[in-house]
This record gives sequence, C-alpha cells and structure tokens, in this order.
Amino acid sequence: MNLAPIALFVYNRPNHTKATIESLSQNRYADQSELFVFCDGPKSEGHLEKVNQVKAIVKSIKGFKKVTVIEKEFNVGLANSIIAGVTDLIEKFGRVIVLEDDMVTSKYFLMYLNEGLEKYEREESVISIHAYRLPLKGKTPETYFLRGADCWGWATWKRGWDLFEHDGKKLMTALVSQNLTKEFDFGGSYPYTQMLKDQIEGRNDSWAIRWNASAFLLNLLTLYPGRSLVQNIGLDASGIHCATTDEYDVVLSETPIEIETIAFKENSKVKNLYKDYFRNLNKQNYSKRIFGKLTRILLRILPFVRKLKR
Repeated sequence: MNLAPIALFVYNRPNHTKATIESLSQNRYADQSELFVFCDGPKSEGHLEKVNQVKAIVKSIKGFKKVTVIEKEFNVGLANSIIAGVTDLIEKFGRVIVLEDDMVTSKYFLMYLNEGLEKYEREESVISIHAYRLPLKGKTPETYFLRGADCWGWATWKRGWDLFEHDGKKLMTALVSQNLTKEFDFGGSYPYTQMLKDQIEGRNDSWAIRWNASAFLLNLLTLYPGRSLVQNIGLDASGIHCATTDEYDVVLSETPIEIETIAFKENSKVKNLYKDYFRNLNKQNYSKRIFGKLTRILLRILPFVRKLKR
C-alpha cells in the first residue's frame, strides 16, 4: 500500500500537541509513515513561550519512518498554514493525511485513511476520506458517504485538493444562485452558510468551510466511518478558533473500520441522523442561552429585592 504522508499543524498548545502525537505514534502504520509538522510563528510576544514549547516537543518526536519539522518565523494563521502545507505535500506525494494539534486518534486512524485513499483513488465522485463521526443517536453503517468535505482528521488526493476554491465570495454566489443554502445547511439545521458569510466578511478565517462548500457545489462525496477514529480535545477554549463544549465528544473505536464496497451516493438515512443531531443541539443551546439570560436578570434584581425586604 502506498502510505500517505501525514501533515500535522501545530501552534501554541503543548499539552494538546503532546497528546495528539502520542496517540498518532501508536497507530498501525505510524512507523512506516512520513510525518511533516508545520509550526506556525507566534501571533504575539505573549504566545512565544508556548510556541517554543511546542517546537521543542515536535523536534523530539519518535515512532515514525521520518519526521520533518517546518517552522514559520512569523504567524501566518491556521488557514494559510493548512492551505500552503497541504498544497506542498499534495504536489510532492499526490495524497495527504491531515491532522491539527488537538486531535487524539484511534490506533486504526492511519489504517482507515490509507485504505480509503487506496480504494477510492480513481473514483472521481469521492473527494476525501474523513475519520471523525458525530456522536449520533442512531446506528450507522460501517462506512457511508455524505455530500461535501470535512476537517477533523481527513485525507485527500491531488485530484480532490485541486478542486478547492479559495474565494468564499464565488462559493457563496454559487450556493445562492443554485438555491442550495438550505441543503448546504443540512436542511437548515446547521449554519454552514453563515460560517461562509463570516469568512467572506473577515469574522473567521476558515479554510474548512471553503473546502466543504467546494466539494458540496460539485456534488462530491466524503467517506465517513461508522465509529469515530478521532476525538477533538481542543474544544476547551484553549485554542484560537474554539470555545468550551463537550457536545462533540466521542468514544474512539477500538476496532478497525472495514471499508466495504458501497453505493456512490449520499446516505440519506445517515444524513437525517445528522440533521436530528444538529436540531437537538440547537434546542440545547437555546435552552442554555435562555437559562443564562434569566440567571443574569436574577443576579441584577436580587440586590434590589433584598433592599426592599429590609
């Protein structure tokens, strides 16, 4: 099997980086794989110490066939770092596996992605392989396809990455003109269109929403596992682009994913499970916002009530 190089993007989270590397090094095929670590430069003087701690960690990595560390002197940002790093490796190797510094993996992560890359290399309706699965309530097949692309532990080929559209405005224009915004948003259950709008207007710098929209507009598919091979440990407000939540926590698969031959079409039953999950999440978040608002109101009026009692 032609093992893909692994691109790992790191910044200023030493503990997360250490956990990510430790789990990745325990993967089947790790000792046969080349690892490329992309270290972004500090955004400010206050980030320098932790950036240097991360660099020290990645320079001592063991357990891989070869480790190459690429350091940036200045901060280029996550989106620019990923786009440039993935493009560079794709041009050299024709395929790539991509991880960020807050993704702990099952020991079958590399096995699944490499086998997926091999199986679907010449299937042009498949743009990528993804290793994270939402904590859905319903049962899903061993593998399934969804329209679009994703970003929590993934892999693609040159033919797929060549379709990445950098210009968010072009993507938004196409979604609106083709009346696809609701479908892009999983039936209105998740705000992908708003995320793209925010990227266009500079409120976020997401490469991932553009990757997803690029694939979605071309009606291309991504393969997903029936059990998650990635756990995002960075949703703890430690990073630049995340807040605290446990809503995406999963149990990592302790068994390999068997990549079966399945129909090249989006799995509508699984898509409905995703919609249900997102809608339930919206209800929970709405309830939390209401509770938080009521709590703030009570905290404001309690001193006044106490004065009246006196």
